Amino acid sequence: MIQRIQSIWIFIAVLGAVFLYITSTDLDVELKAPIMIISCGVLVILGGLSLFGFKNRKRQILLNNIGIFINALLLGLLSYWLLKLSGGINFPEKGIEPLFPVISIICLQFANIYIRRDERIVKSVDRLR
Repeated sequence: MIQRIQSIWIFIAVLGAVFLYITSTDLDVELKAPIMIISCGVLVILGGLSLFGFKNRKRQILLNNIGIFINALLLGLLSYWLLKLSGGINFPEKGIEPLFPVISIICLQFANIYIRRDERIVKSVDRLR
């Protein structure tokens, strides 16, 4: 059941992690290298597990909540890094990196809403049996 709406939201959140990795690879920041690469990789793996683990909705919600937490940490880290960064011609894309964790958090939250809605529908059908 990959064609569900929550699967689309999870896929958009995974794309946000991929785009964050792509936009942050050109920058020379000492704090970016290990933390950004590892966290983007973990977010992609969590998203893939959540996307293809549609039979276990509780685990899917748990994986999405872990992804929301990691994205929130990344958002704080990127905000701190952007406040320390001096502006200028060398960094024309200053400010685009925190956009991707925000998009991922919103998409994962919408996915959790639709997963809970599916869980309620399944429980209501089980009561009728």
